[in-house]
Amino acid sequence: MTTQQHPEAVLKDGVYYHEFDIVIVGAGGAGMRAAIEAGPGARTAVITKLYPTRSHTGAAQGGMAAALANVEEDSWEWHTFDTVKGGDYLVDQDAAEILAREAIDAVIDLENMGLPFNRTPEGKIDQRRFGGHTADHGKTPVRRACYAADRTGHMILQTLFQNCVKLGINFFNEYYALDLITVKDADGNTQVAGVVAYELATGDLHVFHSKAVIFATGGFGKIYKTTSNAHTLTGDGVGIVWRKGLPLEDIEFFQFHPTGLAGLGILLTEGARGEGAILRNASGERFMERYAPTIKDLAPRDIVARCMVKEVLEGRGAGPHKDYVYLDCTHLGAEVLETKLPDITEFARTYLGVDPVTEPVPVMPTAHYAMGGIPTTNNGEVLQNNDTVVPGLYAAGECACVSVHGANRLGTNSLLDINVFGKRSGRNAVEYVQTADFVPLPEDPAKEVREMLEGLRSNTGTERIAVLRKKLQEEMDANAQVFRTEETLTNVMGTIHDLRQRFKNVHIDDKGKRFNTDLLEAVELGFLLDLAEIVAYAARNRRESRGGHMREDYPDRNDEQYMQHTMAYLTGDPHSPDPEDHIKLDWKPVVFTKNDKGELNYPPMERKY
Repeated sequence: MTTQQHPEAVLKDGVYYHEFDIVIVGAGGAGMRAAIEAGPGARTAVITKLYPTRSHTGAAQGGMAAALANVEEDSWEWHTFDTVKGGDYLVDQDAAEILAREAIDAVIDLENMGLPFNRTPEGKIDQRRFGGHTADHGKTPVRRACYAADRTGHMILQTLFQNCVKLGINFFNEYYALDLITVKDADGNTQVAGVVAYELATGDLHVFHSKAVIFATGGFGKIYKTTSNAHTLTGDGVGIVWRKGLPLEDIEFFQFHPTGLAGLGILLTEGARGEGAILRNASGERFMERYAPTIKDLAPRDIVARCMVKEVLEGRGAGPHKDYVYLDCTHLGAEVLETKLPDITEFARTYLGVDPVTEPVPVMPTAHYAMGGIPTTNNGEVLQNNDTVVPGLYAAGECACVSVHGANRLGTNSLLDINVFGKRSGRNAVEYVQTADFVPLPEDPAKEVREMLEGLRSNTGTERIAVLRKKLQEEMDANAQVFRTEETLTNVMGTIHDLRQRFKNVHIDDKGKRFNTDLLEAVELGFLLDLAEIVAYAARNRRESRGGHMREDYPDRNDEQYMQHTMAYLTGDPHSPDPEDHIKLDWKPVVFTKNDKGELNYPPMERKY
């Protein structure tokens, strides 16, 4: 039978069944860019636990990289070099070339969709400097970031949503995807049959039967306490794929953005330093001149974050507790701050009571971006091992690992990533569904989700979700943040095991079904515990320092042993005390490209700036 509330659905045994060619999970930049590509060629649905324009893409401030050369000489080869070098050579170089080559069309696509970029006096898209982006292979900073004030992500999100509406894309807003429906074929290979989602407004379960699924669910920064990530970034899509026995790639690499508001983590865009803002210690010294004399404050984020923490640890921090440094924007003037950086100016005034026009802003690194995630090909196809894809399963954006960011993502490459690889995943999903058949659903596809939710609702334990989440985040901040050691990572894994045991006894006060945020946060905590453990375990296994992963006990990069991607697999009961009992770690080669002479285009070298 069909229902008035869901006219396209069939109600069976209390579960709504929908049928689409392609189901996209997530309505941020990657999800909606995929939808724009997929919608005209296939019946497409977008499932999102937030209203689309509340997605975290809207928090991205600074810009989107593309070698347009509108302001200064530039080339996509230089952009590729910066991406590879910035990622500390763990970047798959074929993916980096795709990113840099297709960046120009990606920006023009958005311009044609109506995005209001800042303009030069000649009417071209304006561009500004950003960390790690250089001309002529590192010789000098270059203006490569296309921007819309300091609201670039917000503008992209609004523009993509308006174009999705124009195309008539089917949105299922405030539907929380909780399971990927998979079946095994005769040879034991994974096949995709759809998604199970929980409708927040009613508590109803929905089965979306589809030929293809695209995950675009964003990151998982809420494993940390100090983070620029929104409360909803709990790694749902990454966690779902992990629980299905599919691998995660380079999960130990997490980026800590240098300029979060001290004590809060709210982001101040790198665009501020691109406009000329300067990092200073308590004595007013521009300390980045000592660490990166060529590009100073615009070194890659991992380098700047470590330098800031080092300044504090060595006693040069500012404030009553000497636990932060300053971002000095005062010399930029009110006009630049109010016109090109209005949001961060307001953030500093609102949250710290500091006016950037007249006084420096206290800042410290904040957990910002996951370089690792669901492993994919350059076409967005999800891998089930190093070289075999799951037919019909795709991923794009921060939840995916192409790997185009390697060990450290360059600023402005994230907004570029979601557009280039969101487009590619949508386009390739359409090609796939044109010849693919629906995989038959299992007898009760919503069974596991139903049992999980009812188990949480009916639990009579005494543990509180907020207490467990706070403990997890504080321990991750203390033991697995900018600097890590064998001891700190082992300690946090022990804490996570204890929290898993306590999680079995959580108490949900709200037993209802409508907008049950108590239940929602319990589910999210389960994903956070899974992902925090993998981050710590993979980080302990990588006994070197590279990009966003800094081991104080192994301070050097070790190309001979670790110039390869980490691949993590779930192999047993995650509640077992020893991660070795349920996590298997393997390796995957990094892709290097060569020129006509057979020489490496981008050979690993020392990262001097």
